Amino acid sequence: MLPSVISRLYLWKCRAWQSLRMVHERPSLRLVPEPVPQSATPPAPRLLGAVELLPGRIRAAVLTVAGRVLERAEASYDASVPDPAEIDAALARTARVFTARPPVGVGIAAAGLVDPDGGVITEVNDVPALHGYPVGERLRALTGAPVRVEHRARLQVLGDRWFGAGRGRRTFASVSTGAVLGVGILYEGEVLAPHGGRSGAHMTVSASGARCTCGARGCWKTLATTRWLHERARTAGLGPDRSLGALAGRDDEPARRVVEEYADNLALGLVNVQQLFAPGLFVLHGEAREGGERFRALIERRLRSGAAGVGAEEPRVLVSGAAVDDVALLGGAGLVLSHL
Repeated sequence: MLPSVISRLYLWKCRAWQSLRMVHERPSLRLVPEPVPQSATPPAPRLLGAVELLPGRIRAAVLTVAGRVLERAEASYDASVPDPAEIDAALARTARVFTARPPVGVGIAAAGLVDPDGGVITEVNDVPALHGYPVGERLRALTGAPVRVEHRARLQVLGDRWFGAGRGRRTFASVSTGAVLGVGILYEGEVLAPHGGRSGAHMTVSASGARCTCGARGCWKTLATTRWLHERARTAGLGPDRSLGALAGRDDEPARRVVEEYADNLALGLVNVQQLFAPGLFVLHGEAREGGERFRALIERRLRSGAAGVGAEEPRVLVSGAAVDDVALLGGAGLVLSHL
């Protein structure tokens, strides 16, 4: 009997050893690290939408949060037609740019008087169809994105704040020059945009001056826009090429006088802004780029001579390097970014 017990014990030992060996040699799933699940599609980058609405023209663009334009569209409409359907159709054509790249929001830079809270353009000279036009509602229906509206000249200060020379500043002014004139002011981190406020183009700088398109006399606009420059150059006998760039590039006394007068007229309105808010920095956009360093220095000198205030920052003038066509679009993108 003893041999049989020994035999059974031996057999059991062999089987146990074989089982342990198999366990040891079997690949263990626990030793292989669990694969980290990968997302099938990476999250889409945040994109910003911007629209510029002007008399007779609508432009739209999709931008990155760094202010780079990825895609743009443009459409025109007959500004003399009182039917808003003309504007609806043009807006729908430009809004297609947002189909493939939907933005997190759209900022509208509009001409004329606007109601930012209601998203409505209340008045635009010479464009009857824009009076009371609900551009915010229309664009929201086309894109499905949140939409904000602000005056074009005031809005561009946000473009400078986020993407331009105003980065890091809490107070400064952004100035539109050329056919469109206006000032946007960032004061202590907030855009000055009171209800009913305008861009400054219609501030009175000469009580007995020329009649403005608004019906008043002596508006800043009558002295410091491209229309005045062309007329002044014509009366000075300076020939057919009367752009600021052409005049600033000439070396004759009549051209120099016209350029200096134009710079002084432009500074005339900016001195008032400096007196009221002391922004310290003025960023010029548009036509001022054509005037070169001398034109910039003339405006800065005039601002400094008219600045008075204890402890106020000495006024500086910078000329933006942003493309003229992108200024309002960057402002629209900045409006979206400010509310994210």
